[in-house]
Amino acid sequence: MADSKIKIVITSVNAPTAAVREFARLAPSDVVVVADRKTPKDWSLEGVTFLSVEEQKWLTGHRFADLLPFDHYCRKMMGYLHGIRSGAEVIVDSDDDNIPKPDWNAFPSFNGEQLCTPPELGFINVYRWFTDQYIWPRGFPIKLLQLETTYVPVNQLAKSYVEVGVWQGLADKDPDVDAIYRMVISAPCVFEDKPPIVLNIGTIAPSNSQNTSFRKEVFPLLYLPGFVSWRFTDILRGFVAQPILWAHGFRLGFTGASVVQERNYHNLLDDFESEIPLYLQGERIIDIVGGTVRGKGSIEDDLFEAYRALYDNSIVVKQELELLEAWLGELLR
Repeated sequence: MADSKIKIVITSVNAPTAAVREFARLAPSDVVVVADRKTPKDWSLEGVTFLSVEEQKWLTGHRFADLLPFDHYCRKMMGYLHGIRSGAEVIVDSDDDNIPKPDWNAFPSFNGEQLCTPPELGFINVYRWFTDQYIWPRGFPIKLLQLETTYVPVNQLAKSYVEVGVWQGLADKDPDVDAIYRMVISAPCVFEDKPPIVLNIGTIAPSNSQNTSFRKEVFPLLYLPGFVSWRFTDILRGFVAQPILWAHGFRLGFTGASVVQERNYHNLLDDFESEIPLYLQGERIIDIVGGTVRGKGSIEDDLFEAYRALYDNSIVVKQELELLEAWLGELLR
C-alpha cells in the first residue's frame, strides 16, 4: 500500500506502540504520527512519518499554528494537513491503541450499492446491528438507551446505490463506548461479521476518530474542534458532519471491526467529566446544525455556518470559529 493515496493519521504521546508498529508493517510510508508536547522527543519508527512539534511549526501558516492548542487531541489536524498536501485521496483516522487486524484495509468502496437504513429515524444504536450485546457507542443519547425504536430496523433495511463520504469502522474487545458503560457494565465485545450499513438522511449515529475513513471530497469535515473537551471533540465533529454530508449527497456508513483496541490507561471519572457535553447536548447539536445547513454553497461554507450557529447557541466558544477559519484557510494553501 506504499504507493496508495491513503494516509493513516495517528496522534500519540507514547513511544511507538504495538498498534503503530502493526500499521507501519501493513502500510509502510502511509502512516503519519503527530506529536504533542508529552510525546517522547526521540520518537522514531521506520516507515512512519513523524511530525514533531518543531516540524509542525513549518507545516502551516502562523495563524493556524498559533491557534491550535497543545495537549489536545485536535493536534491530529496537523497530520491531516500533511496527508492532504501529500496528495492523499483518502485519510484514515486511528489511535495508538487500535491494533489493525490482518484484513484491516477492508473499508468498503465509497460508491456503490449498500444496505441502507430508512430515512428520518433519528438516533439509532448502530452497534446493535453488529451485536446482540447490550452496548452503545460513545455519544449515543443515554436517555434513549431503553427505547426499542433505537435498534436498527433489520426488516426495513434495503440495498440502494449510495455515495458514502465517511466510513466508520468498529473496534473489537474494548470498543468506543462512554465512561458510563465502562463504569457500570465494562464487558468486552467482539462484533459479529455483518454486512456494512449506511445511514440514510435523518438517521443518526455517533461517529468517532478511532477507525474512520474520509474521502477527498469531504476532507474539510476532518476538522476536530479544539476548544471542547477531548472526549467530545471527535463526536462533535461527527454530529456536525452528518447534516452536511446529507446536504451534499453523501452518507455516513458503518462497517465491522477491523481493529482490536488494547486501550491505554484512562481515569474513568475524568472521562465521564469530559463526556458530560455529549450526554447533555448531542440531540440539540443535530437540531442546530440540521436547521442551519442548506447545501447551497460549498462544504466549507456549510461547516463554518454550522459552527457559527453552535457559537450562537453557546455550544462552542468564539475561539472555535477562529480556529475553524484558520483550518479552512490552510485547505486553500
